Amino acid sequence: MERTADTSGPTGDRDLTDIFAIQDEITHAIVEQLKVKLLPQEKKSIAQSPTDSIEAYTFYLRGRQFMQRHSKTNYQLARRMFAKAVELDPLYARAYAGIADCDSFLFLHYHLATDIDSILAMSAKALALDNRLAEAHASRGLALSLGQRHEDAIAEFEKAIALDPNSFEAHYFYGRACVTQGKLERAATVFERAAENKPDDYQSLCLLVHTYRSLGRQGESESAARRGIERAKTELTLHPEDARPAYLGAIALVTLGERERAREWASRALSIDPDDVMTQYNVACVHSLLGDIEQAFDLLERLLPNAGQELKRGWIKHDSDLDPLRSHPRYQKVLEIIEPD
Repeated sequence: MERTADTSGPTGDRDLTDIFAIQDEITHAIVEQLKVKLLPQEKKSIAQSPTDSIEAYTFYLRGRQFMQRHSKTNYQLARRMFAKAVELDPLYARAYAGIADCDSFLFLHYHLATDIDSILAMSAKALALDNRLAEAHASRGLALSLGQRHEDAIAEFEKAIALDPNSFEAHYFYGRACVTQGKLERAATVFERAAENKPDDYQSLCLLVHTYRSLGRQGESESAARRGIERAKTELTLHPEDARPAYLGAIALVTLGERERAREWASRALSIDPDDVMTQYNVACVHSLLGDIEQAFDLLERLLPNAGQELKRGWIKHDSDLDPLRSHPRYQKVLEIIEPD
């Protein structure tokens, strides 16, 4: 299977540009259809997004769809969509929040040389335009997490949820932040709500698998795994080029004792995007849980030099998927990479 375009070199840049060009054509076609098909109430809903531009709104929606696939290429695609929305409507607060989110995840996962102050400024811009926007407060919380300002970040997440209890982003970002801080009870609560708020989301459920396991709540871990696998299967059918449902689903499959199927899904994820840090990390987790200790360490040692700080100092320390590795002599080498002298 052809994997997502790699942007690490000249050829990858050209491929990504081609993707952008195709995406622009598709988006413009959608916009033209929307202009004809939207009912008056739907047009009013778009205006309340708030933007008067159907085209900006469409770019924003596409940006959100790309971002939720959580890979380097998709973050870059999403950022382009949000930037186009801002170009069309410079007062579009949600689009500024989207740009901040993409930059935050590119920094957190891929250790790109993003200026944290610039990300904070982008999230501040969204709030300045609409300080009652839950997405803007969630973006601010995510940005604050970059600088280890955890209490300030939590305050922003709580504000976002108070403004919009049905916000998927607020609950999902909050849950991830809680895991990296070891606040697993709160993580479980907000991940469950995220999954309720977005009925097709498999990610919150799959992340709940190890959260519940870490809390010793095995029955709830298995329940989350069953629900997560069904949603991940649907996502893989819709987007077979996306590695994320394959590797998160593989972890859930291990939890239910479906070991060979888990290996198949993990192998599929690596075949789709073998150089992606998040793919490598989660497949390492699968190998750890399966008892494939050497394969797990091989992947960890390969990815850590390119990993962001959240992965190094948050997930690896608190992720119960890696517990089978912690007593092994090679784990000391992992610690030395995470926290060099």
